[in-house]
Amino acid sequence: MTAAADPAALSAGLRDALAQWLSHLKALDGAAEQTLTAYRRDVAGFLAFLTVHKGESLGVAALGQVTVSDMRAWMAFERGRGLGARSLARALSAVKGFAAWAAEREGFDPTAVLSARSPKYRRKLPRPLTPEAAREMIDTVETQTPNDWVAARDVAIVTLLYGCGLRISEGLGLTGADHPLPDTLRIRGKGGKERVVPVLPAAREAVAAYVRACPWPVEPERPLFRGVRGGPVNPRLIRKAMQSARMQLGLPATATPHALRHSFATHLLAAGGDLRAIQELLGHASLSTTQAYTAVDQARLMEVYEKAHPKA
Repeated sequence: MTAAADPAALSAGLRDALAQWLSHLKALDGAAEQTLTAYRRDVAGFLAFLTVHKGESLGVAALGQVTVSDMRAWMAFERGRGLGARSLARALSAVKGFAAWAAEREGFDPTAVLSARSPKYRRKLPRPLTPEAAREMIDTVETQTPNDWVAARDVAIVTLLYGCGLRISEGLGLTGADHPLPDTLRIRGKGGKERVVPVLPAAREAVAAYVRACPWPVEPERPLFRGVRGGPVNPRLIRKAMQSARMQLGLPATATPHALRHSFATHLLAAGGDLRAIQELLGHASLSTTQAYTAVDQARLMEVYEKAHPKA
C-alpha cells in the first residue's frame, strides 16, 4: 500500500492552486469556513497521496495525467485507513471540484478524475416528531427550569426552530434588531446564503413573552436570546433542555433541536406544501436534500407528483 504523505510536502504550485481554489469558493460561492476546512483537508490529502504514489513532486498540470487506476488506488488507500463511504464520497466531490477548476485554468483533460464513481452509502434519514409530539415538546421544555424567564427563553427558541424551520445556530444568531419579530425573517444560513421565512403568530408571541420576562435589555447589536449572565446562549443548554423533556415524554434520542427543523418540513409537506417552496424555506441548495429531510413515504411523494403532472 502507498504510504501517506504530509500535505505540507506538496509542491508550491499545488499549494498555491489549492489556496486559490478555496478563495474562489469563498468569494464567489460563499462557502462556509467549516466547508472550506473540510475541502482543504480532503484535496490536500488526495494531492499528497498522488505525490507519493507517483514518486515525484507534481505541478497542477500533472492532474491531467491522473488515470482511472490512480483514482482507484487513492480510494482504496482511503478506505484502507478507515475512511467511511460517506466521508470518501465527500472527499471525492471536493477533489472533482478542484480538478474541474484547475482544468479550466490550465487547459488539461480532467476526465479520469471526474469519471471516478462515488462509493455508495445509505443516507441516514432524519426522524421527525409527530405534530402532537412537537407540541408536547414545546410545552414540556418550559417545565425544565425553575427560572421563569429562562423557561420563556427556551420555549421561544424551540418554537422558532419548529415554527420557522431554523437551524439552532440560526435561531440563536438573532439579535435585538430582529425584535419585535416581523411577518418574515431574513435568515443567513450555511455558506452565507440568505432566505426569507414567514414567522407564525405563535413564534412571534413566544419571543415577545420571553422579551417581557428577560432581565436583560434588548440591544440591537447583542444576541436576542441571552444566557443567565447576559451573554449569548450556548446551544448545549437548548439540547439539554430538550433531552430532559424527551425523557419525560418518553421520546427517542432523535428528538433533538434539529429534529424540530425536520418536523417543520415534514408537517408542511403532509399538509400539501410544495417541495420547491419547502426547499426555499429550509435554504437547501438541492431538492434531494429537502426530500431526505421531509422523510415522507413514497405514496405521499407520488401523490404530490400526480398533482403536479396530471395524466393527459
